Amino acid sequence: MSALVEINFDGIIGPSHNYAGLSVGNIASSTNAGETAYPREAALQGIAKMRHNLGLGLAQGFFMPLDRPNIGWLESLGTTIDGAEPHLRAASFSASSMWAANAATISPAPDAPDGKCHLTVANLQTMPHRSHEWPGTLAQLQMAFANREYFAVHAPVPSPFGDEGAANHMRLCSTHDAAGVEIFVYGKSGGPFPARQHIEASKAVARIHGLGLDRVIFAQQAEIAIAAGAFHNDVVAVANERVLFTHEQAFEQPEAVYDAIRTRMPDAEIVIVPASKVSLEGAIKSYLFNAQLVTLPGGGGMALILPTEARDNDAVWNYLTELVAGNGPIRQLCPVDVRQSMANGGGPACLRLRVVADPATVDQRFMATPEKLDHIAAVVEKNWPEAISPDQLADPALVTTVTTARTRLLEICGLSALDD
Repeated sequence: MSALVEINFDGIIGPSHNYAGLSVGNIASSTNAGETAYPREAALQGIAKMRHNLGLGLAQGFFMPLDRPNIGWLESLGTTIDGAEPHLRAASFSASSMWAANAATISPAPDAPDGKCHLTVANLQTMPHRSHEWPGTLAQLQMAFANREYFAVHAPVPSPFGDEGAANHMRLCSTHDAAGVEIFVYGKSGGPFPARQHIEASKAVARIHGLGLDRVIFAQQAEIAIAAGAFHNDVVAVANERVLFTHEQAFEQPEAVYDAIRTRMPDAEIVIVPASKVSLEGAIKSYLFNAQLVTLPGGGGMALILPTEARDNDAVWNYLTELVAGNGPIRQLCPVDVRQSMANGGGPACLRLRVVADPATVDQRFMATPEKLDHIAAVVEKNWPEAISPDQLADPALVTTVTTARTRLLEICGLSALDD
């Protein structure tokens, strides 16, 4: 097997992408509730981000949108698309599986005693519109990572312990293919908003993956951060290899977290963004930390793949400009346009799930190439709705449009078995 690398698997934004405001505690989602969404534009923006990352020399994969509306889920609630109350109908249409950071928690092979990469699908039970994602996500993970010599895919942690996947999980390591320290971030309270990640879920995932306690840190997310709209840790902190890039108000007891990191990994570099330079509100609004912090091939240092909203915020961009001009590990800023996703509360980091693996061991149908992305974009341009407003969710014609669009995508990618 060749050297392990980090593969970013992006969720292709589905044809039912709309702004129903379903995510309590997600400021952008609530703010834009009721607005018209543009699914075709959204999906093309996501594909452009994947093309950008391939251009940087990064390994790139993707996941299919889930089948929406979820008729079976509505039937389990004793209703139908026609008969469902508006909030249930909207939840059945939700395209939120595009935020692949919530798909699962990943422990790469170097961290696990059995030498396999472990993936535990997230139950996402805190939010109704996301709680019915996991069966479809699990089916894709089992297909993409079917090689049992290298991967172990696990069912979700049972309810009531909420698990939000990699959005509340970070990993520090000297290089991706070396053993690392895994940081599980959980919440206790978030003022008016729910804390989505339960510590018992985090502990269960660590046990299921066989992680030694000397290589694991459980860190509480700051209540002030959750209350400000940081519904996931990846809105206020991101890690890559030996670097933790974090807002100073990300953790409830930050010094204890930093001490635990330095004890387990003395060469870790912790880059703390002070609130005096970037306020918590500014960080959340711009999604400064919901960036992909990546290692560039060929010794190019690290880059931040940021939403263009970070560039548009003067305080954030001034800080970042000073940061890359210094002698630190982050050397390059790469703004990308994912405004349709951002308006529903998900930036570049939300759209991807990081898996450290040999790309050759992954089902190649899920691996991106420029040519394959061209084919996917052509399907999107022809089949995705141009616009969806929330009142259209009651239109039977929309059901036909979005299901047909997804079927065409599965066909072109050779993944029609996902509908079996």
